[in-house]
Amino acid sequence: MTTIRDLLGAISERIQSSASVRNVYGDPIKAEGKAIIPVAKVRYGFGAGGGPGVNDDSGDASEIDGFGGGGGGGGIEVTPVGFIEITAGETRYVSLDERQRIVKMLVVAIVIALIVLRRGRRRG
Repeated sequence: MTTIRDLLGAISERIQSSASVRNVYGDPIKAEGKAIIPVAKVRYGFGAGGGPGVNDDSGDASEIDGFGGGGGGGGIEVTPVGFIEITAGETRYVSLDERQRIVKMLVVAIVIALIVLRRGRRRG
């Protein structure tokens, strides 16, 4: 019989073995005198639970009669956040988050401008 502890351990091992930037992105890319190393945020979580079932005959909780259940699951979230560029002259980190933030701000500004223009046309 598998215990909750065994189940949690198995889930944890599987998630930890796959929660790696290298597993997701592969090896660094080398071309034209540069090396590009991807950088990602890796998050994972898991949970499990179980307990005795109810014996239909007596209404009592009973594991002896084979009643009971358990389960578990987990997940991984990998988000690219940037890359490290290595050349003969310098090493620099380029954040993808900054670029995404700028694009989001531009989209919001355009939407607000369109709303303001529409309202202005209705009043005028």
